[in-house]
Amino acid sequence: MERTLSVSLAQFRPLTGPDLVARLESQAAEIAAASTDLDLVVFPEIHLCGDCDLAEDSNAWLRAAAEPLDGPRVRALGAAAARLGLWLIPGSVPELGDDNRVYNTQLVFSPDGKLVASYRKVFPWRPFETWSAGHEFTVYEMPAKGRGGLSICYDAWFPESTRTVAWLGAEFVVNVVKTIGADRRQERVLAQANAIVNQVFMLSVNAAGPVGTGGSIVCDPEGAIIGDLPGAEEGVLSVVLDLDAVTRVREHGTEGSNRMWSQLAPDDPVIDLPIYAGRIDPATWQPRGAS
Repeated sequence: MERTLSVSLAQFRPLTGPDLVARLESQAAEIAAASTDLDLVVFPEIHLCGDCDLAEDSNAWLRAAAEPLDGPRVRALGAAAARLGLWLIPGSVPELGDDNRVYNTQLVFSPDGKLVASYRKVFPWRPFETWSAGHEFTVYEMPAKGRGGLSICYDAWFPESTRTVAWLGAEFVVNVVKTIGADRRQERVLAQANAIVNQVFMLSVNAAGPVGTGGSIVCDPEGAIIGDLPGAEEGVLSVVLDLDAVTRVREHGTEGSNRMWSQLAPDDPVIDLPIYAGRIDPATWQPRGAS
């Protein structure tokens, strides 16, 4: 049986005003109505926090808006996902942790409304963002489909981020973004590069203008652009991912030759990585679940 995943990326402006979750649900319902087989809908980074862009101190605004993951916002998002009957990534939200720190946290809800995964941004955009940094990378299972990895905006600039979720078995990586500057041009290149060097699908959805700079993009495991909204205007980028392509590319190689995950032989020496105070061990190099 072929494993395909139908995904819509919502390149929308951040929401402002009242009834934010209800309005996100309405946006998702409209997207779903235009598709007959949609599996997953994804919104940009802090999509529910548009008012922070109008605040004198956006970091203080976000701290005031933070809630724990068992709070009313997450419960409302879960109920919305259940009514939609879709996998839902509502972007990210300000999470108030048990340690009283505020994290930029990406959420994944299943079609029955369950919060199946949460990921705290490991690489906040310093010095501009004052989020506390997460320290764990996250993947999640979509039964009968495949395994997804989570990534938030600036994480994509750090090769360790995508490499780690790929090693954890991710076949596609969802990078939710709210980039406001000209560096979106480099991020689009990074989406291709991260797809190529990890042989995964990369899905990067940015906020629309006038807040964000758009440029949402989807790349296949060989780095080819298979979906693109190059401008900053609002729009929906819909793609169908052939997740079996990840298996084929890793088995036969990028362009039929490059098999990075099969690079190391069992009798190769352990490669010390002094920058990480760690190492690459050939015995543990392949992605989890790989044969």
